[in-house]
Amino acid sequence: MSARRKVAVSLTGVVVAAGALVTGWTVTAEPEAAAGATDVPTNTVAVEKGTVTQRFRISGTYGFDGSYTVIHRGAAGILTGVAEAGSTVRRGGVLYRVDGAPVRLLYGNVPAYRDLDPSVTDGDDVRQLERNLRTLGMDPDGEMTVDRDFTAATTAAVKRLQKKWKVTQNGRLTLGTIAFLAGEVRVTEAKIGVGASAGPDQPVLTGTTTRRVVTADLAAEKQNQIRAGDEVSVTVPGAGTVDGEVLEVGKVATSATDDNGNQEPATVRVVMRIGTPKGGATLDQASVQINLATARHQDVLVVPMAALLAAPGTGYRVRLASGAYADVKPGLYDDASGLVEVTGNISEGDRVEVPAT
Repeated sequence: MSARRKVAVSLTGVVVAAGALVTGWTVTAEPEAAAGATDVPTNTVAVEKGTVTQRFRISGTYGFDGSYTVIHRGAAGILTGVAEAGSTVRRGGVLYRVDGAPVRLLYGNVPAYRDLDPSVTDGDDVRQLERNLRTLGMDPDGEMTVDRDFTAATTAAVKRLQKKWKVTQNGRLTLGTIAFLAGEVRVTEAKIGVGASAGPDQPVLTGTTTRRVVTADLAAEKQNQIRAGDEVSVTVPGAGTVDGEVLEVGKVATSATDDNGNQEPATVRVVMRIGTPKGGATLDQASVQINLATARHQDVLVVPMAALLAAPGTGYRVRLASGAYADVKPGLYDDASGLVEVTGNISEGDRVEVPAT
């Protein structure tokens, strides 16, 4: 069993189990009268030691993480080509073409904002350009230092890149010939069609990362009770249940309004990573159900939830196979398994009554 902490979401100190309503065998937060319990046909089951996991369910979406908008930074012209929706553009690949000239993707967090050549001042955009040149194999002899300074070695590496791209080898990358984005891009939509005019600062296409994730909106009051690394299980339509973990929890809560203008409860965005579900390669924006574990107890005494009876006054008890009653205190409820943790006047191996099925 992983030692990693399960998602600990407080239920404000009240343990509530959602069980099927059977007269005299009801599991609720408010004890029911025990009258009539003996009228229910019963079987017996053994008290066992096991693991119970308390969890809650929320809806989410399985798709791709992040979003990019690629802005044209070069001179105005006619869009003569654009990467197809659903395609992936990687480092050095062509995002689109204006007047036949390609605009290529390089990786970096600083957007392209100036020409890059030996005349530029030191900057982080130079550093990320040099990282790309090194990764693309344009500095075979290791003469270039990856720093903020555009040196003669940088110029030589740019010329090698231009030779590879079959463009003029002048050691200068003019603004609008490359776009810096954080990583490879999965294209979702072309914002203008081929043949249309592409002006400066005009959006040309949108995309996402290629990282598949599950996202969900979580009630803001639970924001501080979930953290990266917590485990989840996700039910994907047609693919069953897939395990995963929380990658990040939003820091800022947001609140939308409904169709009537009423403010909806504030939520935070939770991003989760899961294993690849069956048929997952074709799924995008699929609705999924997420189980977030609120707590887990191992090696504890467990009985079926249906074994709990409301004791006279307050609390709970179980009826033993002998006909005697034993007072118990419920711990965690596991809706998935139908079990509940109990402590009290029972031991492993005792047999308790449950409604016959």
